[in-house]
Amino acid sequence: MIHSFLKSVGFSNISENTDLYKILDDVIYHPDERAVDQDSYGNEIACFTKYFGNDMGISVCGSFLMDQKMQIEYYFPFFRGSGISTTEPAEVERLAGREAYLGICDELKMGIPLIFYVNNVADVFRENRHCNLVLSNHTVLSALGYSGKILFPVMKTKEMTAARQKTSKKRMDLMIQARDGDQSALENLTLNDMDLYASITQRVAKEDVLTIVESSIIPYGVESDQYTVIGEILNYYMVKNTVSQENVWILTVSCNDLKFDICINERDLLGEPEIGRRFKGRIWMQGYLNFGY
Repeated sequence: MIHSFLKSVGFSNISENTDLYKILDDVIYHPDERAVDQDSYGNEIACFTKYFGNDMGISVCGSFLMDQKMQIEYYFPFFRGSGISTTEPAEVERLAGREAYLGICDELKMGIPLIFYVNNVADVFRENRHCNLVLSNHTVLSALGYSGKILFPVMKTKEMTAARQKTSKKRMDLMIQARDGDQSALENLTLNDMDLYASITQRVAKEDVLTIVESSIIPYGVESDQYTVIGEILNYYMVKNTVSQENVWILTVSCNDLKFDICINERDLLGEPEIGRRFKGRIWMQGYLNFGY
């Protein structure tokens, strides 16, 4: 079965019957990384990873049969980001249908619990042997882009930027206090949200919403780890898939003051990336968990 985000790492023109199985066999027989461990039920499971460009590739997970042949349970495309996105502890939860994991992080910058797909499964296997509750020290977030477009930046002066940073810091302090049980901080946050809603309601009547909203993140559909995001582009470069020769954009974006990298096929991105411009699109959020070893 073709993964919806396989095109994000440069495989947009493959067929399920021939090309896909050749690629998966290449991952299994010529991996760049290989890990064999036990899952949460004590069964032996293997995870093979192969890169098809800078920090992007495919992981194949499965188990060995009696004749030592690999039985593929699932595979997924991935992209590993370049920097630590959050130092908030992330709790790991196993999916019901297979030995794959979601990370759940209470990142205050987002305003919502951040859910992402864990792409270093082998490390989670090792942690599961030592403790029942798996928590990471920090997380490198990244994302695969399904589709997107480039937007012009929101008009702002240096004074407006400084004021926004001051407001953001004040809001973060209030959220930390509210999380610790400060009732007055919670009331202040509620009043601030009401004032913000009233201000936006007045502006939307005369302005386009994309000239007001500088960045945002909204859950997309029924998949808990997929989002629609708007974020400012901080850096960008292009890489080429070593097999398909398709071009892939790597964008470093700031979304609600959270920085992460997005990997998206050149064919699926409308517009030309530039530093300061904004990315708007649908993404699959992933994360590389660091457990301190």
